[in-house]
Amino acid sequence: MTGVVVDGRTLSYGDVVAVAHHGARVVLADEVVARLVRERAVVDDVVDRRVPAYGLTTGLGTRSSYALPRDELEVFSVRTVRGRANAVGDPLPVPVVRAAVLARVNGIAGGGSGVRPEIPRLLVAMLNAGVHPVIPEVGSIGASDLCQMAHVGLVVIGEGTAEFGGAVLDGAEALRRAGLAPAALGPKDGHVLCSASPLAAGQGALALHEAAAALSLAQAVTALTYEGFRANTSPLDPRVLGLRTAPGQSRAAGELLALLAGGHLADPRHARRVQDPISLRCAAQVHGALYAALDFADDALGPELSGCGDNPVVVADSLAGDTGEILSSGNFHTPALALAFDTLALALTQTASLSAERMRRLLAPAVSGLPANLSPYGPERSGFAPLAKTAQALVAEIRMLSAPVCTDPRHGADAVEDDSTNAALGARRLTTVLARLRHLLAVEAVAAAQAVDLAAPSALGRGPEFLHGAIREIVPRLDDDRPCGVDVEAVSRDILGSDDVRSTLSGLLGEAS
Repeated sequence: MTGVVVDGRTLSYGDVVAVAHHGARVVLADEVVARLVRERAVVDDVVDRRVPAYGLTTGLGTRSSYALPRDELEVFSVRTVRGRANAVGDPLPVPVVRAAVLARVNGIAGGGSGVRPEIPRLLVAMLNAGVHPVIPEVGSIGASDLCQMAHVGLVVIGEGTAEFGGAVLDGAEALRRAGLAPAALGPKDGHVLCSASPLAAGQGALALHEAAAALSLAQAVTALTYEGFRANTSPLDPRVLGLRTAPGQSRAAGELLALLAGGHLADPRHARRVQDPISLRCAAQVHGALYAALDFADDALGPELSGCGDNPVVVADSLAGDTGEILSSGNFHTPALALAFDTLALALTQTASLSAERMRRLLAPAVSGLPANLSPYGPERSGFAPLAKTAQALVAEIRMLSAPVCTDPRHGADAVEDDSTNAALGARRLTTVLARLRHLLAVEAVAAAQAVDLAAPSALGRGPEFLHGAIREIVPRLDDDRPCGVDVEAVSRDILGSDDVRSTLSGLLGEAS
């Protein structure tokens, strides 16, 4: 696998996924070290001249008015890390840890932190060697990910714990086995290791990448349901949507039509009903809203992933003179990112609710025109009726997880740190939302494949034909009653979770543009 070059400017979600999930090698761009050296000279100059600078020559938080003695600056960096490693709970998954460390490296590489170059070099070496600090899952309130990222800092100085080679080890031992050595922290280095919101940014990047894939899967499963229901496609007509250009709906409708191309439903005159239930008729509007939410999240996450979230920030070669300046900053605060994660969670919930309702409509013969509960034997069999309860249980959990977190009560240090965003929590809950949504789409897909078998349309669109064939390769049609949970798990894992299936569907969706 080709390496990911980190320059502080161009890190993509695909890069984060490659490093987090596939172990892609990380390389610092050539210009990064020179940038860090220039900024570190500013830090050294401020220390030498004993200029008051938050967290560098003064204490932190409520102790910001306390001037640190010169001979305590290095040990203060170590204390900063030790004193903030206060997260609790289960360890975060290794891919999330890798994404967070990569996001911190990229934030440092772009400039502004003033850290010694040895620190990002060691972080990169840890990623490439597979040394993964153990970070408990709870601890960030969104005013920087201090209490969680400090656990990364502990490993950097040879303390804490880290996973290496499948074993959880003392931080120093993990570094030793990887052929690495702990770093000695200079002034400001400890604060830099804890600062910014790389956990929210890294896990958010993984979530946005998966959310985009989930939307493509939702489009494909919806198209399969269209075929089984023999839906009316006239609501997808560009002339209809052009009369009210809601965000994202034309894109969603165009993709649905691209998936249905080549099939019987491509001609709206072949629809079974004049007007379908909203869960089918308005799929483009709901999925379009999810596209809009993804765009909003992308705008909010991009600057966080490739920007400086430190406080204070180092400005080299400033107007004040060749020595540069250290300026107070609010760039660590992430209200737009937290709001975007909340918005995305709500949009995913709308998509989930629609999926469950489409599945329920397929079971109702008065609406679908199909045998009751999609059983070829009719009402004397349960068919897929019990599976509708599973769908509703999944929706209930997703709905619960969609509650906004960016408006929670704030608590600060002595009324100074009096606002927070909970951005990291907003990103973390998206992981669970997306896992449940994939299961829910698998429920709909299993039912829709059965509906297609029973409806026996003369010709399927390219997308439904592909998805139906993939499902039938691993899940037989339902004749007599049988456990269906294992079928749902198989479809979720082996089809909706398959990179090959996702790639094929992406190609079909791309034809809409």
